[in-house]
Order: sequence, then C-alpha cells, then structure tokens
Amino acid sequence: MVYRLILLFLLVLLFNHTPAQTPSYDSLKQAIIQLNVSVNQIELNLEKSQKKFKSGILIATIGYSITIAGGLMLGRENDRLGQVLLVTGGATGIVGTYKMVDAFRFLTGDDRVDNKSR
Repeated sequence: MVYRLILLFLLVLLFNHTPAQTPSYDSLKQAIIQLNVSVNQIELNLEKSQKKFKSGILIATIGYSITIAGGLMLGRENDRLGQVLLVTGGATGIVGTYKMVDAFRFLTGDDRVDNKSR
C-alpha cells in the first residue's frame, strides 16, 4: 500500500511538472530563432556596407587624384584641361565620399525605409 502511494505521488509530481517545462522550452527555442534571424540580418547589413564603402573609397580616390592632376596643370600650356580636370575630379570625389558616408546607413538600420540596395 505504501509503495502504491509513493508511486502515485511520483506520477502526479512527474505529470504536474512536465507541462511547466514545455512552454519555457518553446519560449527558449523561439528566442534562439529570433536571435539567429537578428544575427543573419546584421551579417547581411555588414556585407552591404562593406561593398558600398569599398566602392566609395575607390571612386573618391580616383576623383581626388584627377583633381590633383588638374591642379598641377593650371598655369601651364594645358590650363583649360586642368580646369576641366579640377571640376570633374572634384565632382567624382564628392560622389565617392557620398557613397562612403551612405554605406553607414546599413549599420544604423536606416535602410528599413526603402529596403533597396543602391
């Protein structure tokens, strides 16, 4: 009789405790899935930012190099070409600088507005 009561008590305790663990397990699983999605989004944003930043550096470097070459031509026989190179290189450099600054948009989460990759 005592064994039956102990067995019954253990069974009641076992079945009473199991449902309490299931929701916490499900919520933990859900939290891990959400964390995984968040990490994947961060990695994607870093990749977008890196590509845009590198292309911005390249464009700005080319633009400002053209500006320097144009400045060196001023006051010589190719003065007109120097002026054109100054303006063209400056504009190209500004575009490259804009791309570099715009690359940080992906790191701050501001790309949620249009979700387009430029």
